[in-house]
Amino acid sequence: MSKQSKFFILLATTLIVLSGCEDKAPANTQAKTIEVGVITLQEQAIALQQELSGRVKAKLVSQVRPQIGGIIKEQLFKEGSFVKQGDVLYLIDSATYQATLNQAKASLQSAKVDVLNAKTKSQRYEELLKFDGTSKQEADDAKAVYLQAEALVQEKEANLESAKIDLERTKIKAPISGYISISNVTQGALVSANQSDALATIRDTSSVYVDLSQSNTQLLALRKLLSQENIQKGSTDVTLILSDESTYEHKGQLQLQEIAVDESTGSVTLRAQFSNTEGILLPGMFVRATIQGAIDTKAFLLPQQAVSRDSKANPIITLVKDDNTTIKQMITTQRAIGNKWLVTSGINNNDKIIIEGLNKINEKSHVNPIDVSSKYLENK
Repeated sequence: MSKQSKFFILLATTLIVLSGCEDKAPANTQAKTIEVGVITLQEQAIALQQELSGRVKAKLVSQVRPQIGGIIKEQLFKEGSFVKQGDVLYLIDSATYQATLNQAKASLQSAKVDVLNAKTKSQRYEELLKFDGTSKQEADDAKAVYLQAEALVQEKEANLESAKIDLERTKIKAPISGYISISNVTQGALVSANQSDALATIRDTSSVYVDLSQSNTQLLALRKLLSQENIQKGSTDVTLILSDESTYEHKGQLQLQEIAVDESTGSVTLRAQFSNTEGILLPGMFVRATIQGAIDTKAFLLPQQAVSRDSKANPIITLVKDDNTTIKQMITTQRAIGNKWLVTSGINNNDKIIIEGLNKINEKSHVNPIDVSSKYLENK
């Protein structure tokens, strides 16, 4: 057999084998179904919170000042301790005030004797006048002396009362209950009734105020938000975050909002009141507070893992349609709440939103949706 004949035989054999292989290959390939995790959202009422900064203020503050002048004789309190209303804090040397009191007592006694004499004389002239034993002028003069003596007694009684008050004021007492500061004076210091410097300061911190600053922009945004149909006014509860990022265990209550905007800061002041029986909150302490400005009654909270971005950075989600194909949907997000987005449009109740397997699909994919809502939507 010639070489040319062998070549044609080999070529024919190869074509037969290839033809047999083609007959065994499937005519077409079914599209592969991709398993994805989906969540189903329901609209719910969501508290729209604001975080504001502020400072702690004592509910009651009293600066202790003398109401009379004199030398500090003794200090009767321990600095930094708790004092009760009415406790004696300082003693002023009382010798001068005691002498003034004694003098007032003596003057009053003398005035009372003069009243007795003038009364007796006036009564005598009244009797004589009945029998024409004296003139009416003399009787009237005697009565006028008596009335003047009575008035003088009242004056002396007032002087005595004033002397008693001044003597009592040598005991400088606590006007309120609370913790007292370091004393600004020592024994032997000269003090006066009109001095500007306080002897000490008492602060009642069993209950404190926290003054919060809300910017004018935040205030206007909140008012605009509250004008929407599905937005309700929030509660007055306030949660406090301390400087170490811990949450204060007691919730406070909003008490008031300042009626004017501070021209220097462009903000308004909100005041909240907190219980402080443990003494954790100190006046002047910087804190952050979370308030519920409003409640969205028809909101969706969408885990951030379910949101991707298009070429223009718009937030989009991927939905599973009834035929198990997918479609991209643009949404509107208002803010982040924890690890979720607050979505205001683009989602409807019972939409199946893909959250797992987004990187495995495209617009032509058929999917097998597995509900993983309990994994991502449970309250934590």
